[in-house]
Amino acid sequence: MSEPLRIALVEDDRRYRESLELILGTSPGLSVEASFPSAEHALAAAGPTARWDVVIMDLDLPGMDGVEATCRLRERLPEVAVVVLTAFDDPPRILSAIQAGADGYLLKNVDGDELITSLHQAMQGGAPMSPGVARSVLGLLRDQEPREPCPPLTPRERTVLVALVHGQAYKQVAADLDISIGTVRGYVRTLYRKLRVHSATEAVAKALREGWVE
Repeated sequence: MSEPLRIALVEDDRRYRESLELILGTSPGLSVEASFPSAEHALAAAGPTARWDVVIMDLDLPGMDGVEATCRLRERLPEVAVVVLTAFDDPPRILSAIQAGADGYLLKNVDGDELITSLHQAMQGGAPMSPGVARSVLGLLRDQEPREPCPPLTPRERTVLVALVHGQAYKQVAADLDISIGTVRGYVRTLYRKLRVHSATEAVAKALREGWVE
């Protein structure tokens, strides 16, 4: 039996935080290991003994905001996935979270099943986004920088890139293409090299910004 996905919550709204604890804590394969009302509390606990796989991070927090907290958390626990869960469809802040190293970007109107699926996707290398978030960020990015020509990609590499943009996990991509997860990871590493990025998040953001994938 596989180990449960270990989750830490950073959310200042007590009722919403308790709701998340209930939904996630009673879901098979998930375990809420820690819950914090502020970034400062979370970072104080983000030491060598922290047993977290995924951190759900609000952006609008008292004191230190979720963007800065994400950046600091990535420095301390680089293996932990960070999924932003925000009430605001605010492209500049979501873009800042991407640049800070967040692995997923969800709005708080997401339902429980979709949230759980997104957490697993983030752990498996995907970059889950709520509908509309990618388009909002895309519009902002397109206004900021000139487009680059798409690097030469094989048909299979392009298929994998499209799957990443759609937030698919490696396991799902492997099943759809009838290849191994290891082969998918190999394609992803090649994409990182060709796109000159270092994560699925950066690959997705760049593909959307440059209009390589619709």
